[in-house]
Amino acid sequence: MTALVQAEQLSKHFPARRGLFGGPRGVVRAVDGISFTIEPGKTLGVVGESGCGKSTTAKLVLGLETPTDGEIRFDGADLASLDAVQRRHYRKSVQAVFQDPFASLSPRMRVSAIIAEPLVTNEVVSAAEVRDRVAELLDLVGLPSRAAELFPHEFSGGQRQRIAIARALAVSPKLVVLDEPVSALDVSIRAQILNLLRDLQDRLGLSYLFIAHDLAAVAHMSHEIVVMYLGKIVESGDARTLAHNPKHPYTQALFSAALPSHPDERRDEKVLAGEVPSPLNPPPGCRFHPRCPHAMPRCGQETPTLAPVEGRMVACHLYA
Repeated sequence: MTALVQAEQLSKHFPARRGLFGGPRGVVRAVDGISFTIEPGKTLGVVGESGCGKSTTAKLVLGLETPTDGEIRFDGADLASLDAVQRRHYRKSVQAVFQDPFASLSPRMRVSAIIAEPLVTNEVVSAAEVRDRVAELLDLVGLPSRAAELFPHEFSGGQRQRIAIARALAVSPKLVVLDEPVSALDVSIRAQILNLLRDLQDRLGLSYLFIAHDLAAVAHMSHEIVVMYLGKIVESGDARTLAHNPKHPYTQALFSAALPSHPDERRDEKVLAGEVPSPLNPPPGCRFHPRCPHAMPRCGQETPTLAPVEGRMVACHLYA
């Protein structure tokens, strides 16, 4: 089976500037040579602390940022080589649901107009077809048909995120990028939205790029997980394997700090020392070594490469 999305040695570097009128002061390596695939009908979860490059990765896949280096292929086609018609088709095929349903929905538009907007922008459809499609999408995400005539402020946070999901599905995409889709919601609502997303994936055959710092949510939603630290992938593999037996010290610390799946579950909590270093001036060698409890002299000198370790890929000198 051909991968839906294939990223090869993907990088995105931003020039840093000194003051309002200053010249270049270096480069922020937000994403620095990462590779991953998303299979049809599957979910790739991307996790890591703030500033690790998760959201920049999402923007690269959405076409909102242009890679500094590397390539992204969608259905076998290199995004950089697409003409205007092909790029328009790509933008239809890849939709997004963002973190904050309060900010992502226009307060001046009725729900029917919000959901229909991608449809009328990308396709030639009659008013009757638009009405039918909006009603179908509202039903699909578990909202009553009367919701179409209301405004976003008349809904709860969870309901607004259902509206955002309906809007993303309006043009029948193949891939939906979920950028922290439940982090702004009450804990009691998160499971409902995650279960809705899984149900929609089963029914519609969707692929997801699921970006979050909530490891429990990522483990619940994903088929494969990529763990990022300062723009690099430090561990990747099957979601169940990673969640139950993480190998990289950073992954171990992330999962030990996550809420246990059962109240009686015992864990050895691993507390990370220090702050995430600046991507403007990342540490030499392994970027995690200043905070790693297992750091060795070579960790500060040699950059580890991803290598197979017990059924997953790990970039760590402990296993070299």
